[in-house]
Amino acid sequence: MRCPFCGHSDTSVKDSRTADDHASIRRRRFCGECGSRFTTFERIQLRDLVVIKKSGARVPFDRDKLAQSITTALHKRGIESDRVERVISSIVRQLETSGDGEISTEAIGQMAMQALINLDPVAYVRFASVYHKFSNVGDFIEFIKQMEETAI
Repeated sequence: MRCPFCGHSDTSVKDSRTADDHASIRRRRFCGECGSRFTTFERIQLRDLVVIKKSGARVPFDRDKLAQSITTALHKRGIESDRVERVISSIVRQLETSGDGEISTEAIGQMAMQALINLDPVAYVRFASVYHKFSNVGDFIEFIKQMEETAI
């Protein structure tokens, strides 16, 4: 593992343990060159996923991009980080165990929205506003009205 501080390619593992989500391993590392310490996480990857963008382009799935989107929607909502990590891991596991190695951005967005509506309704609306490209306040109002009608 390359040191993120000095770029030295030979670092050593000082401590390994299961991360809080029990789906990854947390490793504390030490760089013998500059003396820096840093943490890495190792996760199981069942298969390589390809995302089909709306333009038709195919790109490798990026877990961090999904995590960033969900984390942004949950910003200042008071949801514990371990719950957020479990939601993200659950979505990734669903994607990896689905029958196809290619998945559309729409399908990923729908899975994220389904997870968020169960986790936090405000985060759900935030995510939906970006996902559905709301352009004005009326779009928000209409979406929330539809959300309230389906909740009844």
